[in-house]
Amino acid sequence: MLAINAAALILGLLAVALQSAVPSGRPCDSGLLTVLMTSTLLATAIAGLAVDGASRWIAIGPVAIQPSLIIIPVMVLMFAHDHGPTSTLGVLIAALALAMQPDRAMAGVLVAGLAVIAIAHRDRLVLVALAASAVSFLVAMGRPDVLPAVPYVDQILYTAFGAHILAGAAVLGGVSLLLVPALHGLLSGSTDRTMSLVFGAIWLSIIAAAALGDYPTPVVGYGGSAILGYLLSLGVLLRSANAQNAAGSPQQSKSPSRGRDLHSSFAPTQPA
Repeated sequence: MLAINAAALILGLLAVALQSAVPSGRPCDSGLLTVLMTSTLLATAIAGLAVDGASRWIAIGPVAIQPSLIIIPVMVLMFAHDHGPTSTLGVLIAALALAMQPDRAMAGVLVAGLAVIAIAHRDRLVLVALAASAVSFLVAMGRPDVLPAVPYVDQILYTAFGAHILAGAAVLGGVSLLLVPALHGLLSGSTDRTMSLVFGAIWLSIIAAAALGDYPTPVVGYGGSAILGYLLSLGVLLRSANAQNAAGSPQQSKSPSRGRDLHSSFAPTQPA
């Protein structure tokens, strides 16, 4: 188990390094990438590893990974940056896949992230995506989920607090550290506030799902999917921050506010 976590950590750090190495101004068809990623979720729902009526996993040799924990955080952050028609199609595919699997936790995460985007950008396509995710969440909640908790993966908070209050506090503190990048972005003003809020909403929702139900506890529990998902989404956040800072630098613009998303409801008010 520890070997899987370590391998996921190494792969995730390599992916973040590769993301940082690509110039921030290089064009990327994020809409097409979103569709490709979410098609993997749909394929998992149709032909993935099924356990007690749920089909959320892909078997790679002896290892079972949960693609939704890897793809949904990255996809939602990408959608915050590009919510065009192709990206919206990708979100609709994800909503369908999560309802089919079913995956209550990640369907709820999808709703939380899209709700923040909808508040920031009152865009018709964003509202369509949010409505589809809400329907997906309701469908997933309405379907039976009888999967038992997996030791050392699910209910880590309950187990830790049951052992000792200090152990529980340590685990709670550990998962809370996952929100530090979002808080840093909001307090420092160095990144797009919308991206920071979306990142925070995604991982707070994943933590809440792990606390309330039999779902993987990110990073502190055994399992590499959440580690990969966290590091990949962190890479998207950092890449967005670098692009925003470059756009707002004096060499690129005479206006320091240009590096922020001025079309977002969360954009800081600029002095007159």
